[in-house]
Amino acid sequence: MRDTLLIALFAFLGAAAAGVLGAAVLWLIRRRSLTASLAVVVAVAVTAMFAGTLAVARAMFLSAHDLSVVTTVVAMAAVVSLAAALLLGRWVVARSRALTLAARSFGDGGEFAAPVGPATAELEALSSELAATSAKLAESRERERALESSRRELVAWISHDLRTPLAGLRAMSEALEDGVAADPARYLRQIRTEVERLNDMVGDLFELSRIHAGALALSTSRMSLYDLVGDALAGADPLAREHGVRLVGGRIEPVPVEVDGREMSRVLGNLLVNAIRRTPADGTVAVAAERSPEGVVLSVTDGCGGIPEADLPRVFDTGWRGTHARTPPAGAGLGLAIVRGIVEAHQGRAAVRNIPGGCRFEVILPTARA
Repeated sequence: MRDTLLIALFAFLGAAAAGVLGAAVLWLIRRRSLTASLAVVVAVAVTAMFAGTLAVARAMFLSAHDLSVVTTVVAMAAVVSLAAALLLGRWVVARSRALTLAARSFGDGGEFAAPVGPATAELEALSSELAATSAKLAESRERERALESSRRELVAWISHDLRTPLAGLRAMSEALEDGVAADPARYLRQIRTEVERLNDMVGDLFELSRIHAGALALSTSRMSLYDLVGDALAGADPLAREHGVRLVGGRIEPVPVEVDGREMSRVLGNLLVNAIRRTPADGTVAVAAERSPEGVVLSVTDGCGGIPEADLPRVFDTGWRGTHARTPPAGAGLGLAIVRGIVEAHQGRAAVRNIPGGCRFEVILPTARA
């Protein structure tokens, strides 16, 4: 028993010395290739075994022949182990370099393609994470391009819509100032109309800026959609009469909702104004509200003839009008963007789809708690 303990002690001391030396070498080459680190680890294992054997041999006075045999065995094991470590290290390093080049491709704006061939579980997991990150970056770039295009389009629309009424206001004010206006009262009424249009445009811009900044504070209360829709129809009736459009609100369920009445009135007003302007004379704009498995569905159906399928995803984008004709009556393209922002602030969503003869705008809101 005593001899066994002595052998274990001398073997441990020799292996520990090799381990300490190997740890120091690993710290010195910590920034080097993985191949070098693997070679050092294998060398430490073999050296620890040899040092332990040598210490035991010296202490136990083994024969020179036995020590030579053990040394030869350890040397052969060291050669094979180092060769295997170098091969493994080169393979892992090659796979890592391939991953680096693939990651650089999607970092430069391309898509990540995982290197072909077998890999360790860790490198395979890293490839999967890089592929998922590449997909997210591609989506982010696409959203950024769409947002930038929307911003440029909005600036173009707004600059035109502001310049046109301002030019008219300047011309009419100069005519009044010079005393050449044939009907000053008509000029004043027109000036008031243009000022109200500019005020509405500035109000829409302010509302949209609050939505994008996340500063839209809602004051929710429990109310019935029947009352909400009734007030909106009453407010839109003069515009519908002016355009010769019929307003219909026959399928309105008295469903309770918890919403900000002022903001939701703006949502309904924007949807109704948009539908009335897009519907030809003698057409019909219908409003409905009903329960669904998703919550409460509030819909506005018009007779615009439908929206091209390619434009449907852009309907609620800022600045989108669905036409390239920059006419001031079409608005600044902010109404539907404001609708989406207000609805999403209520934890709902806005959608649009084509129906025969027109399109149907839907606002899905959560049902009020009992």
